[in-house]
Amino acid sequence: MLIMDLEKNLTKILIIDYGSQFTQLIARRIRELGVYSRIISHNKIKLKDILNNNVGGLILSGGPLNVYQSNKIKFDKRIFNLGIPILGICFGHQILSKNLGGKVKGSKYREFGLATIKKKNKSLLTRGFFNNKNTCNVWMSHSDEVSKLPKAFSVIASTNNSKFAMIENYKKKIFGIQFHPEVTHTKNGKKILSNFVFSICKLKRNWSSKQQKTKLIKQVKNQVKNSKVICALSGGVDSSVVAKLLKEAIGNKLICIFVNTGLLRKAEEKQVVSTFKKKLKINLIYVNAKNIFLSKLKNVSDPEKKRKIIGNLFIKIFEKHARKIKKIKFLAQGTLYPDLIESKSVTGSQTSKIKSHHNVGGLPKKMKLQLVEPLKYLFKDEVRKLGLELKLGKEIVLRHPFPGPGLAIRMPGTITDKKIKILQEADYIFIRELKKHNLYNKIWQAYAALLPVKTVGVMGDNRTYEYICLLRAITSEDGMTADFFNFNKNFMQLVSNKIINNIRGINRVVYDVTSKPPSTIELE
Repeated sequence: MLIMDLEKNLTKILIIDYGSQFTQLIARRIRELGVYSRIISHNKIKLKDILNNNVGGLILSGGPLNVYQSNKIKFDKRIFNLGIPILGICFGHQILSKNLGGKVKGSKYREFGLATIKKKNKSLLTRGFFNNKNTCNVWMSHSDEVSKLPKAFSVIASTNNSKFAMIENYKKKIFGIQFHPEVTHTKNGKKILSNFVFSICKLKRNWSSKQQKTKLIKQVKNQVKNSKVICALSGGVDSSVVAKLLKEAIGNKLICIFVNTGLLRKAEEKQVVSTFKKKLKINLIYVNAKNIFLSKLKNVSDPEKKRKIIGNLFIKIFEKHARKIKKIKFLAQGTLYPDLIESKSVTGSQTSKIKSHHNVGGLPKKMKLQLVEPLKYLFKDEVRKLGLELKLGKEIVLRHPFPGPGLAIRMPGTITDKKIKILQEADYIFIRELKKHNLYNKIWQAYAALLPVKTVGVMGDNRTYEYICLLRAITSEDGMTADFFNFNKNFMQLVSNKIINNIRGINRVVYDVTSKPPSTIELE
């Protein structure tokens, strides 16, 4: 079955994915409204999946294709006759327009970024969306446009470069919008989705973190049955939530293995052992593999090679310890959706690959353990809510994200034990000061990085020639888009002075003021 719902009785919004990197954001926004949502690829959707799965509304996502690549696009026109409300977003807007008799062509002026949309006619879809001047700022990302309306459609709103930016056939409850309401850059974008779900589809709230917890526990039980599971525990939010979830699902059949790669934060290995072995009473095997990892990473500077080496070695160590335990069939990981979407398309659509992740790209082709990844369709904020529902402590649940490859990707260039110790101290000072000044919980993710560049400095009467420490702190809702946190000068000066005065090896501190996009959150 393509739509594997355990909640057969839940009326849902079904999102047909055409490869947009924002598709999962649509699903997340719908769930935030308290309504269950599912994603399925346009290559896999069948009419019976809609008819037999209690679908109350359809959303067609954006994507990198154009509507004339007919050999790559699958769309069943019979969907229009089901009587189910439909909302097309960006590419989805274009494909429904073309299939209903309209025309789509390349735009004379492409729209990427913020645009101002102006109201032309009233619509149930836009109730509460426009300001008192009948305009709204929206996020556009397209080079094609609808140039001729389908029959029986009317215009709701336009931009300077997109005459048919919002259209509707109210009688058939089919709507198309050229912009992305799911991204935070679109002001009142969530209002569009809310109007579609509640006013047009007339759905009722049926989804919460408590239901998600019950669903995931049931999924884990159905997958592993009576088998033992090894959990890849790092001590971060993701793997911690996975461990607690599995503990509730299968009890003592869970065996956590914590590998000290030598690339962790300062004293992190002691904290993890104390929390999970002593406090949460989870079966825990501690493996100190620092020397092995550093040996394999010696003289390696390419970021993708680092990730592959760490990922492969990580799994090999698990397999080695799995052989010491009888009847181990499964390996649990804290893989999240952003990990997958930046590594490959999770729905079979044409999503662009950005980079590999250690939980994804590093897996050997002939891995001997089956994967358990209960969080792989969730965003970080959903995982945090789940953690609180599982009664994990806030000190774990609210912890900033930490990458699987650890400090290896916060240290461009080659890795040495000396550089790791320098970076650990710098990161420790930065995070300590954030907590001390009540800034930690206002920031999505913060860290120190060590750049592979040395510069001249002067301390006292002596010349120094030491590394540059880069500080990064970003705000975000989901990790898919992000902006830098705007510290005041006094705080930055305080942190800079403490790092330079207390750590031999750093004589210059810089702050990263790049958003995502165009950059990624981590350096590598």
